[in-house]
Amino acid sequence: MTAMTPGSNIPLSAARVAVDVAAPVRLDVSGLLLTADGKVRSDDDFIFYNQPSGPGVTYRSGGGSAPDAIVVDTTAVPPGIEKIVVTASPDAAGQTFQGVEPTATVRNADDGSALATFTPPQLGSETALVVIEIYLRNGAWKARAVGQGYANGLAGIATDFGVSVEEPAAAAPPAPAAAPLAPPVAPPATAPVDPRIAPPAPPAPPAPAGSGKINLDKGRVSLQKNQTVSLVKGGRPLLSQVKMGLGWEPAFRGKDIDLDASVIAFGPNRNHLDSCYFGKLSILNGAIKHSGDNLTGEGAGDDEVIVVDLGRIPADATGLVFTVNSFTGQKFTEVAKAYCRLIDATTGEELVRFDLTGAEPQTGVMMAKLIKQFSGEWEMTGMGEFVKSRTVRGMVKPAAKAL
Repeated sequence: MTAMTPGSNIPLSAARVAVDVAAPVRLDVSGLLLTADGKVRSDDDFIFYNQPSGPGVTYRSGGGSAPDAIVVDTTAVPPGIEKIVVTASPDAAGQTFQGVEPTATVRNADDGSALATFTPPQLGSETALVVIEIYLRNGAWKARAVGQGYANGLAGIATDFGVSVEEPAAAAPPAPAAAPLAPPVAPPATAPVDPRIAPPAPPAPPAPAGSGKINLDKGRVSLQKNQTVSLVKGGRPLLSQVKMGLGWEPAFRGKDIDLDASVIAFGPNRNHLDSCYFGKLSILNGAIKHSGDNLTGEGAGDDEVIVVDLGRIPADATGLVFTVNSFTGQKFTEVAKAYCRLIDATTGEELVRFDLTGAEPQTGVMMAKLIKQFSGEWEMTGMGEFVKSRTVRGMVKPAAKAL
């Protein structure tokens, strides 16, 4: 069984799979059938407890004693449907995922055996969540861990994917006393309505810039926080040697600031493999090497560089988290222009850049992560998440949780 991290995927070894989502509180689980444009064809493609079956997809109630599930029969999914997203929301009105840790399990629907699990990290004010997606790629069905939260509940998810949410009728103004009463107008027929999304929230705003995924085909990519870039160029995964350059400047002139850049390597189950930092300049049999410590942060260019040979990374290393720490205890509010950038080690071309925006009075920050996909390609995500830790050792647990 595979423990998945956000963005990771697995091939499905069973034609019929069930995705159940368990949590300490009762959750409502739903499924949406999506076309290539990421939308439902009609409201019939929204599967939930009031509309429990659709083409190739069914809702299965746990009866309160077991988690609800969405069952997907990939052999019965109609042509034109390329993705089924599985969503979850707390059953109690207005409840968020703060303090609630849901776990999705992808199972063989015929024998119940678990194929993969996924626990979305760091949830808070979200009231609904896209947990897992079952998707078709090059004729084969796969499962991907998503973990995208919505603060406006299932209404936000529904409108995002094109489901028509029934609007409550606006109250009519009082009629003049002498005016005759108009006969009632029959309401139009609608698809079954999920009471959890009535009254609906306003239409969801455009997806944040961080939610899209891009590749390197159009040249240098400037990442925003939580945005992901696939390290693919011309249809081929980037598997050459790259450099992760990390840089910073003191926020106040004439004041040195000693920061340390590191990379933490994890296995597929978020297990810590090794850490590369100023005290250990080479890990994973030389596949990752550190340039050494910079004590001041002064001067132009990268302050510390970590060289990563993507083609030589061992198969059991699937996640790399790049961190920066202040060993001397200075806070990141004293740092200016902190950034990380991925460089082609052969050509010197800058491929991806992530500039840290904002600062918190903490001594550690997770700058970016590289996640290896089942297909062999790597994906880089900008993080910018602050942690109270002066050393890389204290970053291991937060980094594992953030994968």
